[in-house]
This record gives sequence, C-alpha cells and structure tokens, in this order.
Amino acid sequence: MGLFDNISRQAGSQTGGTASAGGNRSVNVVFSSLPETVEQFKALPQAALTSPFDTAALTVLAFCFYPQDKDACLAMVDYLKGPKPLSSYDKSFIADRFRGVDYIPRSYFNGATPQNDYLPSQPYTVTVSENPYSYQNEGYAKLFIRSGGADSPREVLLRKAKDGKWYLWEQFILVGIRQPESSDPWA
Repeated sequence: MGLFDNISRQAGSQTGGTASAGGNRSVNVVFSSLPETVEQFKALPQAALTSPFDTAALTVLAFCFYPQDKDACLAMVDYLKGPKPLSSYDKSFIADRFRGVDYIPRSYFNGATPQNDYLPSQPYTVTVSENPYSYQNEGYAKLFIRSGGADSPREVLLRKAKDGKWYLWEQFILVGIRQPESSDPWA
C-alpha cells in the first residue's frame, strides 16, 4: 500500500507552484517515488543530507508516515536528527500533534489543499524557501515551507554538523491548519 493511497482522490482544483518574493530562493524538492520502509527512506537521493533544503523536505515526508507506522516515522526523524536523537519529550509532542488528525504533514506537499483533503499532486514535491535571515547564525539554516492549509509558511531549523551534513534541529510544521473540507461541517 502506498503512503497516500488511503486518501480519496477528489476532482477539483489543485493549485501549486512556487513564489519568490524579494529575491528569496525557493527550491522544489521532488520525490520521484515514495519510500515504503525506513531503509528506502535512507536510500533516497535527498537522504545524503548535503542540502538543508533536502533535509527540510525529508522532514515533511517522514512525518507523513506517522498515521500508518509510528515506529517507522520516528526512526526516519531520528535519522534526520543525526547526532541528537528524539527525546521522550519529542516523541510525546509528536504523538500529541497527531491526536485526531493525520493530514498536517501532507499539507506541505504541492497541490495539497483543504478542498482535496490534502491529497498532494504528483510528482510529490515540497517547496522549501529561504529568506535574507535564513543563515543569520553560523552553522544553522532557518528555512520555510508553505502549507496548503495555513496563511503563513512554517519554519524548519537545520544544523550543519562536522560531517558536512545538514540535520534537523527543530521543526515547527506540526501545528494546526485548516481541516479538510470533507470533515468540516461549516465548509
């Protein structure tokens, strides 16, 4: 079973695309295929973690696994965190964010909107952006990812280690967004 197979496909408008304001750079990270296991996740080209943009996009992908395989999700996030694995508090926080909702992480894929139950368009793409302040602190990158269910982009903080790889330091993507229209009695 594929990662997004349990989401019903609805006809309708799916808007996506990238916007670059004020000379800020946006990078489309495209996943030609979605992994089904932790090993396949680690084998993705982006999993080399040589770019903070790749690590930020992989964070979104890893969290998409939580609703169907919590252990795989946590193993993927631990991989992304490198030398600083998830704490018990982190795991509890993640579990709390998924109580009653499963759509937040997939809302960061291009084409995923409340109108289509956050079903991403294909190829599966996450647009990651920087701004003039993204590299203010040496060894860190503060990048931003737009959700189809939020008005402002969400932040992902990455840290570059001695091995030259960019690891997940903090994420602020598991926050509330508009619920899918199919489950919104007011839509």
